[in-house]
Amino acid sequence: MFGGRSRGHDRLGTHHQRGGTVTVTVPKVDLIDGAAMPQLGFGVFQVGDDEAERAVATALENGYRSIDTASAYQNEEGVGRALRASGLPRDELFVTTKLWNSEQGHDNALRACEASLSRLGLDRLDLYLIHWPMPGRGLYLETWRALEKLKADGRVRSIGVSNFTVEALRRVIDEADVVPAVNQIELHPYFQQDGLRAFHRDHGIHTEAWAPLGQGHGLLDDPALARIAEAHGRTPAQIVLRWHLDIGNIVIPKSVTPSRIAENIDVFGFELTPDDLSAIGELDKGIRVGPDPATFESA
Repeated sequence: MFGGRSRGHDRLGTHHQRGGTVTVTVPKVDLIDGAAMPQLGFGVFQVGDDEAERAVATALENGYRSIDTASAYQNEEGVGRALRASGLPRDELFVTTKLWNSEQGHDNALRACEASLSRLGLDRLDLYLIHWPMPGRGLYLETWRALEKLKADGRVRSIGVSNFTVEALRRVIDEADVVPAVNQIELHPYFQQDGLRAFHRDHGIHTEAWAPLGQGHGLLDDPALARIAEAHGRTPAQIVLRWHLDIGNIVIPKSVTPSRIAENIDVFGFELTPDDLSAIGELDKGIRVGPDPATFESA
């Protein structure tokens, strides 16, 4: 269903237009297990199945090659249809999905991964994540061992977690065999998670930001971002995404609007100054827009 060979990517990151075709090279980060993951990808949270198919098709046309979905989003089939219809070689694509809370436990996780693969129409995943730690249920370590088996069996290239706290990460690192390659967490200029990011750095875990633009809670109207955006001739969203890239985050902005999908990947033609980065660093309010993973137990 997928064929051909990867043409490779320039690690520097570029975005330019030749004739009527947009050509984008997104930089990659080297995960702890040796896999290379695009630093900027496309998310489909809260996007219906058919709409996800259209949005992912548009994203792929604009140069995105990393797609992030989840079992809980109920759009894996639409994502898979878009991947197949793109005609892109499988090894040019990086596909992430996530194990939902009700699917935790060793055998449940093995079955859940096979179900996600079937819905996506793939024979392997590039990255599989435990969606939430659910500490009250106490199953995440058992679940992680199932992900280790999936990796060993070649069903998954890389394994990681989402919304894990330092406490949960430390337990996985201390008691399991494989260190998570990625922790996907809420992270944006109003909630910068410096302590958790430092823990990630110390253990070779890459930080991936969900809600990177603050999910519409006023971040993009912030006067400081407006000033920086005006100085660079860019939008506030582009400034925030460039900030994520500059501080080392993997980022997966979501949109279903074609113009914004194109705008969100057009972040490689400029650089933020040290003063810009300092000003954005001062915006941290320590306030979440999503659930607290230390207490979130929804099944």
